[in-house]
Amino acid sequence: MIQTRCRHFNGYKPCGKNKVCSNLCPHVDLLKSSVLIIHLGALGAVVRSTALLKALHEKYPRAQVTWVTEAPADQILRGHPQIDRVFTLSPRDLLQLSALEFDVALVIDKSLIAAGLLEQVKVSKVYGFGVDAKTGGTRPLNRAAVELWELGLDNEKKFFKNQKSEIQLVHEALELKWFPDNEYDLPLALKEDGLRAERHQRWQVELDQPVIGLNTGCSDVIPSKKWTVETHRQVIRSLLARGYRNLVLLGGPEDRERNLLIAQGLPVFPSPTDMGLRDGLVSVAACDLVITGDSLGMHMAISQKKYITAWFGPTCAQEIELYGRGDKVLTKAPCAPCWKRSCGEKKMCYDQVDLSQVMESVEKGRRQWNLQQDQLKQHQPKDQVDPRLSSFISDDLPEFSSSRRPFSETSY
Repeated sequence: MIQTRCRHFNGYKPCGKNKVCSNLCPHVDLLKSSVLIIHLGALGAVVRSTALLKALHEKYPRAQVTWVTEAPADQILRGHPQIDRVFTLSPRDLLQLSALEFDVALVIDKSLIAAGLLEQVKVSKVYGFGVDAKTGGTRPLNRAAVELWELGLDNEKKFFKNQKSEIQLVHEALELKWFPDNEYDLPLALKEDGLRAERHQRWQVELDQPVIGLNTGCSDVIPSKKWTVETHRQVIRSLLARGYRNLVLLGGPEDRERNLLIAQGLPVFPSPTDMGLRDGLVSVAACDLVITGDSLGMHMAISQKKYITAWFGPTCAQEIELYGRGDKVLTKAPCAPCWKRSCGEKKMCYDQVDLSQVMESVEKGRRQWNLQQDQLKQHQPKDQVDPRLSSFISDDLPEFSSSRRPFSETSY
């Protein structure tokens, strides 16, 4: 008997784990449900939403998970061991999506695009957000999503009264159990982790110091979430004056020219900026401490369990969960937070961040790093494999093992 409900079954050839499809196959993984996640962007929010996977699989055991997002966020998710399929909004992917049926859809985006996509999907139960067909205005699709929906409609509540993190609010809106240890889930593949180790070794010129990454950029949606070139240089000079030498500039292709200006005449390492999102994740993972604004780089650092010094200007610090690893330094600007995409103030919020608090946070992170190093020396035998290594194997970066994906998906 052929197990057509096996996670690896594709219907036209053996999946690659065995030479024949049968119920005697030791790799049979029977599915109980199919779950669709619709989260199109932004990039940092997509990284944050990987924290949902633990609670999702607890509520829907043996679920086949399909995630629809916008390119290039698919680069971050593709091959994830807890996600079976990753689709974008490309015509090819939407055709494939139209052939599938789902038991549950979790719609995180409050957008017409997400709602329009949902209308084209065959699904039995939906949690999250849709739109009013007459007006196009976002509305909650289940009672538990009302709180998160209402926060977006009341600046006083969102900016000052709410004390829940965004990821807690999303868990609750989707009726998934929230626990403080529901962390971001974005592991490196084995070869990626090897590259991480190589970069860490190259950047750690002073072995008794942590590698400190400075994430210099952010998206152009709210450009005031990044410091000026001169502020970055001032922070670097302060770190150098305190004796720090393992300093790395992080960023994407849009930050390349800026990083050259920031680094001019200063002994800092440039990280690759044009190798794609997964490579950027590797660079973040190669750091021990990360100084960052509220950006994709911050969410990447959270996903890699780094000690983070996060500064906040126009956005809400309480919405970010650092899981006890780091500090939040808030601007002194009286108008913050505001979430404005542009600002006409003469003195910007990013210029009103107390850099002495940033340095205090770095020193605190250094002390924690020192304690961790002492513990590793005491408990790790010389021949023990580094416990940070991923347990799954990858042949080609940035893909993970295809062990959870149908054979027919592995070449997409």
